[in-house]
Amino acid sequence: MDAHISRSTVGGRTRAPPSKSYTHRAILAAGYADGALVRDPLDSADTRATIRAVELYGGEVTERDGDFEVEGFDGRPEVPADVLDCANSGTTMRLTTATAALADGLTVLTGDGSLRSRPQGPLLDAIEQLGGRADSTRGNGQAPLVVGGHVDGGRASIPGDVSSQFVTALLMAGAVTEEGITVELETELKSAPYVHITVELLEDFGVDAHETDGGYRVDGGQSYGPTDGEYRVPGDFSSMSYLFAAGALAAEDELVVDGAVPSAQGDSAIVGIVDEMGATVDWDQENGVATVGRGDLSGVTVGVADTPDLLPTIASLGAAADGTTRITDCEHVRYKETDRVSAMAEELGEMGATVEEFEDELVIHGGETTLTGAEVDGRGDHRIVMALAVAGLVAEGTTTIEGGEHVDVSFPGFFDVLSELGADVATFE
Repeated sequence: MDAHISRSTVGGRTRAPPSKSYTHRAILAAGYADGALVRDPLDSADTRATIRAVELYGGEVTERDGDFEVEGFDGRPEVPADVLDCANSGTTMRLTTATAALADGLTVLTGDGSLRSRPQGPLLDAIEQLGGRADSTRGNGQAPLVVGGHVDGGRASIPGDVSSQFVTALLMAGAVTEEGITVELETELKSAPYVHITVELLEDFGVDAHETDGGYRVDGGQSYGPTDGEYRVPGDFSSMSYLFAAGALAAEDELVVDGAVPSAQGDSAIVGIVDEMGATVDWDQENGVATVGRGDLSGVTVGVADTPDLLPTIASLGAAADGTTRITDCEHVRYKETDRVSAMAEELGEMGATVEEFEDELVIHGGETTLTGAEVDGRGDHRIVMALAVAGLVAEGTTTIEGGEHVDVSFPGFFDVLSELGADVATFE
């Protein structure tokens, strides 16, 4: 699907989609339990992959009035009767690879071409340190994977600068082992707020996990179960970032976003970033309402070590701002659905932006840029597609984004929301 965005203004009120990160974790946590009701989940291509995994491990998930009712496998996953296809969801693969290490037989995990190119080696190595079996069929640390146990717990040492999801996976699985799991970090943890999300959600499910001197620890023999059997998913600040950016660039009056409830999400940093760049921002945290108005934006320097998913949004904002925007600490952002550093550099360049790309830094010279509509490639990556759509709101002419359907991974209906807010948007198969 191609998406066409022409220069236009936005305004009005909308609601943020539920958090993808919390939804993944909540579905799997309910699977580790004997069951739970996950309220207000994100129903997307990625979270459906996690549902499939829970069902292959012996659970059952039923949709009821927009909620997910999960019958869990109570900490004892079955060996799947089929290959576990994680599609394009890296979160599903990493979190449920650790689940496979609890089963008594072997699980085969795979995904699409993009997912099969993403690094899994440190997690495979951790599982082997814990006494399980974990192989990459091609011997390159990438899927397809063959994983089995039965892991009873122990201690594992992993690098912290590849993916925080490895830590999340081990903590979630470790709670139902006999001994628990201690994760020792060999390097500084990148994307640490995502582990904070995990620890927060585990607490909501009655599981204690905590930071240690040099890593994380979860005791074994614990049982999953949220209060009153229910867990409610908060709004997604990663997805909200595109709405905030749209308001900062193109709000005729103001754009109001409901569902901006404070949580452990590191991507809530987008509120401060658009404020620092010069937009008008008011965040009523108590009521979860954020209001953003257009301003004369100026370039900033932002490190994304803990907020990798914000890089595409910040890059688009920087291309439309005066001065220079520097996005630092971003090498790990190259190992997402695509190399998002190169993707944003190249596609914004197609739109007329002056961009410099370094190994661990992206520099956007907004003061030297006049954004112009162009045909750009969304790279099969939901975040690249949405960030380019935001840039299209302030580009001269029309921007055509190839692969617009990929927004379904995290923000189904994204283009409909933009249209309802007043943007000149059209999609074509």
